[in-house]
Amino acid sequence: MKKLLSLVLASVMLLICAAAFAESVSGPLVLYSSMTDNDIDNLIEAFNEVYPDVEVEVVNGSAGELEARARAEKDNPQGDLQWGGLSPADGSANDDIFALYTSPYEEDLPDDYKSHNGRYNQDHLSTVCFCINVELEKELGMEIKTYEDLLDPRLAGRIVLSDPNSSSAAWNNLCNIFAVYGYDSDEAWKILRGLLENGLVISTSSSVCFKSVDSGEYAVGLTYEDGADTLLKAGSQNIRIQYPENGASATSMGCAMIEGCPHPEAAKAMINFLMSPEGQTALANRLETLRFTNPKATYEIKWLPADDTINWVPRDTAWLTEHKAELLEKWNALYAELH
Repeated sequence: MKKLLSLVLASVMLLICAAAFAESVSGPLVLYSSMTDNDIDNLIEAFNEVYPDVEVEVVNGSAGELEARARAEKDNPQGDLQWGGLSPADGSANDDIFALYTSPYEEDLPDDYKSHNGRYNQDHLSTVCFCINVELEKELGMEIKTYEDLLDPRLAGRIVLSDPNSSSAAWNNLCNIFAVYGYDSDEAWKILRGLLENGLVISTSSSVCFKSVDSGEYAVGLTYEDGADTLLKAGSQNIRIQYPENGASATSMGCAMIEGCPHPEAAKAMINFLMSPEGQTALANRLETLRFTNPKATYEIKWLPADDTINWVPRDTAWLTEHKAELLEKWNALYAELH
C-alpha cells in the first residue's frame, strides 16, 4: 500500500512537472554521465514523461574521461550536457568546455549549493562511505568502522579506490580524509600513506569500488553512498555501507551544458528538470538512494540512513578547490614512491 501511494504521488508530481515545463522540446539529446545505470535509466524515464519527444543517447564513463572527451571534441561538440562528477572543487578547470547557463531554480538553493561558476547546476549530493563485503569482513574477523581499521594488515591488497586524478568519487574520498584529519596535515597524510602501504588498489572506474566489493573481489571500497545503495536496493546481501565513524562529509554534484552543444534547448530542458523541485521529487521517489539539493523537493530516501545517524564533519570546499592541484601532485608523488 505504501509503495502504491508513493507511485501515485510520483505520478501526481510528474503531472505538475509537465505543467511547469510546458514548452515543447523534441529531437535528440546526447547525455554524458558518470552516474550509475540505475540513476541514468530513471532520469530518462522521468524526463521522457515530461518530454516524450526527446530521444536521449547516453555516453557513460568517469567524470575525468567525459571531461577529456568533451575537451577533445571542442571544435565539433558531440555531447549536449554532462550529469555527475561536477563539483565546486573543480574551480575554473572546466570553464573552457561548459557553457554559461544556470537553471531558473538557482535561487531556490541554499548558498552552499549555488553554482560557483555560472556553469555547474548542483542538483544532488555525494556522501562518502565504505562499501564492505560482509562475508570477507566476517572471514577476516573484523568490524570495519574507521579509517584506522583500513590500515589493518588483514586488509592488505583488499581495499579499492578509483583514481583521484580522474574520478570525482575518489577525490571526494580524499577530501573527506582532509576534512576529518586536517587540511594537508601530517595526520591526514599518515592515513593516506598507510592506505597505500597496505596495498590500496587504484581503479580507473568509480563503479568498481562498489561492484567489485559486491562480487567479492575486494573487501572494502572507498566510494559514495548512491552507488553502494543502488546495489542494496537491487537486493544484494553481499555488502553493507559504513559511514566512517571518524566523520563523513558530502559534496554537491551537478550537471552542465557543453559549450557549443548541438542540442542546447534539449540540454537546458534536462538541466531545468534536474534542478526543479518537481523533477527532484519525481527522481528521488524513483531512486530512493540519492539526496537532492532543492529544499522545495519532497521525498523519502528509503535506502539511506537518517542524517542524525551519521557523524557529519564540515568540509572547507573553498580551501580544497584552491589547493586541489598541489594536493593531487603530492598524492601522485606518494603513490609513485610506494608503487
